[in-house]
Amino acid sequence: MGWQNPSYPFGGIGVIENVFGLSFAICHVHNTGCAWGMFSQFPDILFLIRLVLIVSLVVYFLFFNQEKEKNFSFFLIITGAIGNVIDFFLYGKVIDMFYVYHTSYSFPVFNLADSYISIGILLVLIYPLVKKYKELESKL
Repeated sequence: MGWQNPSYPFGGIGVIENVFGLSFAICHVHNTGCAWGMFSQFPDILFLIRLVLIVSLVVYFLFFNQEKEKNFSFFLIITGAIGNVIDFFLYGKVIDMFYVYHTSYSFPVFNLADSYISIGILLVLIYPLVKKYKELESKL
């Protein structure tokens, strides 16, 4: 069984404890804002902005995306965003549960939907670098 650490914010059940300074716990946190709880005083406006962004991404994904290699990235971003909107629609807040702490830095608590969004954005940003590398490699 995991350890419960009262020194963690939010309590939590420990999964990894101090492996090369890294600790990981599962906890239960409500977030009415976006990343890092920003704009939590405006949940309804944030909900509408999320919906507009999702619709915009879906339209771009379906009708304007010329680089099909980015499809998986957009799929991850859209899926994560929809997951967070469903949480907000059902509960009035997003439920976050993964807490990572490394030595003196406490990473904000997040959920799987946040991970999908982050990974999707990272892939979109990395794609041009990989494309450029392949072009340079083919010229050699």
